[in-house]
Amino acid sequence: MSAVLEAVRAGRTSETLRLLKGMTDAERRALLPELKAVRKELRNDPLGDSSRDAHPALHAAGAACHTGAAAAASWLSGSDMRWWQASPKLLLQALEGRGGAWLADVAHRLAQRPVSADVPYELMSGLVHRAGCDVPVTEAYVVGWIRHIGGSWGQGSILDRLRGEPDLARLVAGLFELTDLREVRWLFGDGPNSWQSALAELTRKGSLDRKTMVDACVARLLRGGGPTDHRVFLPLLEMLGLTREEERERTADWIALARDAASPVAAHAQSVLASLALVGELTTRLLAEASEALLFRSEKKLVRAQLVLLGKVLSLDPSTAPELLPVAAQAFGHEDTQMQERALKLVERHMKKLDSDALRTELTFAVEQLTPSLRTRAVDTLGITAVDPEPAVYEEVLPPAPEPVRLAAAPETAVELAEEVSALLAAGGDVAAFERALDGLVRQAHRNLDALLDALEPVIGRRHWHTAEPGQWRHADSYFHPHNDFHSAQDALDLLLATLRGGVKTSTLHRALRNGSTGTGCIHAGLSQVFEARLREVAYRFRTDPLPLLLSTPTWSTGLLEPDELVDRLDTYRRLGARVAAADFAQALLRVRRTDRTAAAAAARRAAALGTAEGDRLARRLSAGGPALPRASRRTSATRIVVELGELLELQEDFPAEFQRLGRPLAAYGDRWYCSHWSDELRQHWLAALPEQRELVAARMVHDLSRATLNDTRGPVGVLPLLAESGGEAGESVHLCVAYGLGARQAEDRLAAVDALLVLAARGQLDAQRLGSDLGLLVQNGTVKPLRLAESARTAAATGANATIWEMLRHTLPVLLADLGTTSARGVGDLLAVAAECAERSGARGELPHLAATAARRGSSRLVTQARRLQEALAAPAR
Repeated sequence: MSAVLEAVRAGRTSETLRLLKGMTDAERRALLPELKAVRKELRNDPLGDSSRDAHPALHAAGAACHTGAAAAASWLSGSDMRWWQASPKLLLQALEGRGGAWLADVAHRLAQRPVSADVPYELMSGLVHRAGCDVPVTEAYVVGWIRHIGGSWGQGSILDRLRGEPDLARLVAGLFELTDLREVRWLFGDGPNSWQSALAELTRKGSLDRKTMVDACVARLLRGGGPTDHRVFLPLLEMLGLTREEERERTADWIALARDAASPVAAHAQSVLASLALVGELTTRLLAEASEALLFRSEKKLVRAQLVLLGKVLSLDPSTAPELLPVAAQAFGHEDTQMQERALKLVERHMKKLDSDALRTELTFAVEQLTPSLRTRAVDTLGITAVDPEPAVYEEVLPPAPEPVRLAAAPETAVELAEEVSALLAAGGDVAAFERALDGLVRQAHRNLDALLDALEPVIGRRHWHTAEPGQWRHADSYFHPHNDFHSAQDALDLLLATLRGGVKTSTLHRALRNGSTGTGCIHAGLSQVFEARLREVAYRFRTDPLPLLLSTPTWSTGLLEPDELVDRLDTYRRLGARVAAADFAQALLRVRRTDRTAAAAAARRAAALGTAEGDRLARRLSAGGPALPRASRRTSATRIVVELGELLELQEDFPAEFQRLGRPLAAYGDRWYCSHWSDELRQHWLAALPEQRELVAARMVHDLSRATLNDTRGPVGVLPLLAESGGEAGESVHLCVAYGLGARQAEDRLAAVDALLVLAARGQLDAQRLGSDLGLLVQNGTVKPLRLAESARTAAATGANATIWEMLRHTLPVLLADLGTTSARGVGDLLAVAAECAERSGARGELPHLAATAARRGSSRLVTQARRLQEALAAPAR
């Protein structure tokens, strides 16, 4: 071993550079094959002690030995070097003696790397300084510069640091070109020592060109970017303090921002346009164009402000009415009835001063967008002849119920199977993809284990447990310890691959089987044990007695297994003389379809004719009737409502111990509060384990879903559409899960809950009275916020489900209206608005408890206004 290699392996970076300094380029190049071999060796154990020690020296040595700029840049920015790289100071020392053009080439190549490559800014800027070249204004370089300036604590203010930057103008220009500021947004700060304040001051002092800065700010706001990027550029624009002339020159830009930009940016553009309009520096045509853009926005604050502005302009110059009133009437179609009423008042006030038949004709079709009560008022006050369309019979429009997909057969060849397993490990997959891969592994291992291992070798070589030494926690035998739960389906596949490869001892697999049902657990323990028991059993049978196929592979994507298919598989086992795996068969019994009594009875006769113990057991289960459910009761804890279940005897008899837990009484929080089942990905597999008894799964997820409503975190609400698509009764637990989802904090979670609601409705399984009553209780105790529920209800109604949502809210609102004297009314007006719209569209009629008292209140608050609107809709003559 050469002295350089010995120093590299020992991690002596300074000695390595000293040895390389006296070598020629040819001698350095001759070392590259050995350095690359060391790099490959360390790549197999990136987190080990040897890697941590050797990598900095290896990093510096490779940089010094590469004589080509492209190769040197590639070595310096290698992803495997990122964790234990040499310091920029040592790397610059390693590159001493290179020519300026060569250093400039390396600097620009490094700057072209993506931001995620984490090339140190100090290295890039050091190369630029030594080469004397132009600064590369790339994403990586600019982000690095921002981090460098923002992170230089104790070196003066941001203003001082920026003032000392020789390439300030070019780098600031690059700042405006960044595609997304999420990586550095937090560094910009607020207040007097912020980037925005410093840049504005430098612009005032002439260090930065004012017109360039203003144009760049406006252009960046027009372009958009990340969801919070405007928090950097909008304050900067405001601090620059545009003059009236600068504002007037950019009128077209303000209109575009008012139409399309984020709400705070649109509000700023609106205020600029308003100031121009009120001093006569905005033409009527341009004001109309800006108003058309703003009145179509959903933000009520913007719409309200624009209507106020139109009123002021019309009062200052009545001659603008023919052009501006039709624009104001576009707000007649706004989803909020208060905005509709404001727009109508504006039109009424100024129509009195203008007797124009042509204008009335123009307003006729706009009036049709108003709610029925406002439409009647508009016809009377504006002198418009109402368009009298043929009365239409309301028809509920629900999305088609999703149909389950039949699983394709397992991959025929080991190579195809390896590709599917690799894809699952890399990106995950649904139940169908996982079950196909699992069945394929079982069949291929039984058919030709050597061919399977050959095909899987590239996949196994990339797994974290493959390169770990025995005794390390990442080694397969330690990582798949019997007491370690699966956190994802990938963990399960890893166990099977490690077993096939010989990485897990047979004794470890046997202990996992023997200990799988012992101890207490959280509320999810029963579901997780069912999922894990079958997989640990498959792994153990790989080693001792490979299975020819899985009995429990579902027929459909929901996890449902057709009884005839299960009988055929049992017949195959009988013919082969194969020993049935207990957990596999138990899972098959949970999945087999029993709701189709005709098919179940025919399959039961076939199963009994097999003459095997498993056939007789299947025949008994199919003949026993449809799936049963335990007694359910509710428990309220603080602001949560959860479900407790009684005993279910059918899961206590003839099932392995791991499965019997599902039939035991279920306490609200299980045997302990601590829960390790944090992965949402496994919940789809829990549903697929009980495809005709989703209430058993839902009861164990109610507490999880309440987190999405009460805590500012994403919850497992994404599983709700799958819960709605699953089979079995949609009872108390399912509806309570949906109720929590409709009130979730995150908008994405609420959309998933709306999907679930619509799926249940389309399948005829939605109990709107139960769901509405649950929501009333959850709003009453403060768990669900009325505004969030109103948004969910409005989204669902917009699909055409007006009667469904009205039926739900008909049982929610009385609970809230009865409590108005003692609780906050915030958001209830929004719920009433959605209910009123649904009632108007669906033609609902009748009485709603406590509505009359609310409508009789004084004032014109949203609550009272919408209560009166709903009261009028329910009392209107039948169509």
